[in-house]
Amino acid sequence: MSSQPAAARTPGAKRAGPGEFLFDLARVNHIKGGPDYSSVEGGVVEGDRMIVALMRMPAGTGAELHSHPNEQWIYILEGTFVGEVAGKPFEAKAGSLVYVPSDTMHSGKATPDADVVFFTCKDASHSLHGIKAA
Repeated sequence: MSSQPAAARTPGAKRAGPGEFLFDLARVNHIKGGPDYSSVEGGVVEGDRMIVALMRMPAGTGAELHSHPNEQWIYILEGTFVGEVAGKPFEAKAGSLVYVPSDTMHSGKATPDADVVFFTCKDASHSLHGIKAA
């Protein structure tokens, strides 16, 4: 068995290696959450079955309509996140949890008054990045 971690599914993400159990999300590689459709950036760590990230979305910016094959949970830590999942609008404040089913169109943005900081978790059937709507 190799002592080297497998390559990350998400380019630039930190892949958990054998014996690694603790990660500082503020210090691991910071990458774009959706390079061609989102302003989000933060630390990303991948394991065998899960991808987690601590992301920041600057005030007044956000993610355009997109989807991904993996389901996603988004826990809001700071700010107000407004958007839609499957055409249904939502407003999520600190302490809110947003669920995005796999293959479901969704979008969201930070309100103009403050950045949104959120923790997100996806299954590892796909990378962190989604597919921008046509």
